Amino acid sequence: MMQVPILKMNDVLIVTLGNDITDDEAIAIKHNILVKIKETECQGLLIDISVVDLIDSFMGRILNEIAEMAKLMGSRTAITGMSPQVAITMIELGLKLQGVYTALTVEKGFEWLRNPNTGA
Repeated sequence: MMQVPILKMNDVLIVTLGNDITDDEAIAIKHNILVKIKETECQGLLIDISVVDLIDSFMGRILNEIAEMAKLMGSRTAITGMSPQVAITMIELGLKLQGVYTALTVEKGFEWLRNPNTGA
């Protein structure tokens, strides 16, 4: 099973998702992120998907669930590095990332999480 590192920088957790994540791995990643939010009491969660080439409806739903659950736990979510192919696929599948800030770069996502009023 793939191990996905969850790094903490200040009060933000940073997770970089890779390609070819199985459904079981996606569920485990979701669980690990939520446990880490609880342990660290972080205020923000940054999920970098810049190396993800394709996304299916299950993974799109998992990303949405992570963001919604993080919000319930008091943590804002930013997803960064979305490729054109992933954006097109998400729209074609009718997937919406509710309450999630998106940015092209990790730096912009991190900046927004640190100060959401700026709009980065």
